[in-house]
Amino acid sequence: MSEWSQGEIYESYVGRWSRLVAAEFVGWLEQSRGLSWLDVGCGTGALTSAVLASAAPRQVVAVDPSEGFVGFARGAVTDERVRFGVLSAAELGGETFRETFGGEFDVVVSGLVLNFVPERIEALRSMREIGTTVAVYVWDYAEGMQLMKYFWDAAADVRPQDRELDEGKTFPFCNPAGLEGLFAQAGFSDIETGAIVVPTVFESFDAYWTPFLGGQGVAPAYLRSLDADAQEQLRALVKSRLPTKADGSIELTARAWSARGTS
Repeated sequence: MSEWSQGEIYESYVGRWSRLVAAEFVGWLEQSRGLSWLDVGCGTGALTSAVLASAAPRQVVAVDPSEGFVGFARGAVTDERVRFGVLSAAELGGETFRETFGGEFDVVVSGLVLNFVPERIEALRSMREIGTTVAVYVWDYAEGMQLMKYFWDAAADVRPQDRELDEGKTFPFCNPAGLEGLFAQAGFSDIETGAIVVPTVFESFDAYWTPFLGGQGVAPAYLRSLDADAQEQLRALVKSRLPTKADGSIELTARAWSARGTS
């Protein structure tokens, strides 16, 4: 799997859609004003920006293991209430983290990150130890994240031997039941899940396809690993299946599943 590192590439692929989901997610949480928030795996700052814009926080600490992403976020989010750090989910609650940012938060959130954390239950437990309310959201890879589903369904037809690489299969817990199970194993109570659906509109097929050429993320990295003939077969098949309008535009939707629990 390709590691995320360049903010501009991430934004063109899924970051821009994450921003739409982040705004809905913060509204769904319905938290009081003046709270202390922690954004785990802040990426390019989509969720941090949404918290600052609509939750009226006292402070936001935003951490991510990618220096490239944190650098991008620092440039994009210039608010005196936010502090950034280059740290992974595994480092939450550690000595360095506590000395730098403190050890308790009212709300701990994480957007589009949990599926990329190797030790998910341990990460959720760490979030529970330092947060009163913990909430996450992940893409519905198996069904509702249409821009990726069209890609992987076509990939399975072009190369059936690669069918198991589909993110809907590699991240089988990205659904309400899966998230509820993870939160329960991590010791949370009052677990609640929900769906967030946002439009993903492309002005043309090239606007849809070009972000897959960036090489970052599971699907783009897979595409880059194919030879030229297989790449062209996949491109042509995806293009033939997308619901393209007469003006060339493509209107899809992206669904994310959210989950929250209290410590």
